[in-house]
Amino acid sequence: MSITYADRVATERRPATAEEARAIASPLRLRILRLCLDAPLTNKQIAGALGRDPASVLYHVRRLVRAGFLAPGDERRGTRGAREVPYRATGKSWRIEVVDEMQGRAGTAALVEAFIEDARRVGAENVEAARLGLRLTPEEHEELKRRLGEVLDDFAGRTSHGDPWSLFLGVHRDDRPVQPE
Repeated sequence: MSITYADRVATERRPATAEEARAIASPLRLRILRLCLDAPLTNKQIAGALGRDPASVLYHVRRLVRAGFLAPGDERRGTRGAREVPYRATGKSWRIEVVDEMQGRAGTAALVEAFIEDARRVGAENVEAARLGLRLTPEEHEELKRRLGEVLDDFAGRTSHGDPWSLFLGVHRDDRPVQPE
């Protein structure tokens, strides 16, 4: 029986362990997870897609495997007889929440950097973006987060065989002063 992405994704989130938080605090490792989401890739394939040295990529792959974000497949022999191991994303990164009590949400910079690198790779003409300024009460802010989370959970659990897409969503408090009406 094959395990689908929907089987791997659970909408109940839990706090990340320190090891998990460190493992996904790297934009490069986040990009590796995205590459291995749809199909298992070998270290050499991952390095080629990222334009990086396979030896340095292997360090990151092993770190993701240790933390449970990548699962190794069955070992095989490559075209020249070299040992190859395909790796596939487990979906675990969607099920954890990385929060540092002292610094707020950790890993956000890594998410932004990973998105920017991927957007550069595919080209601006292939990126759809929107930006919206809002004024929200604390209750409306919570409602927005809840409703967006529901949409993301719904789509993360689907098993469509359509084209691969990536989604980045960021919300931040604006630092401009609120003008009285």
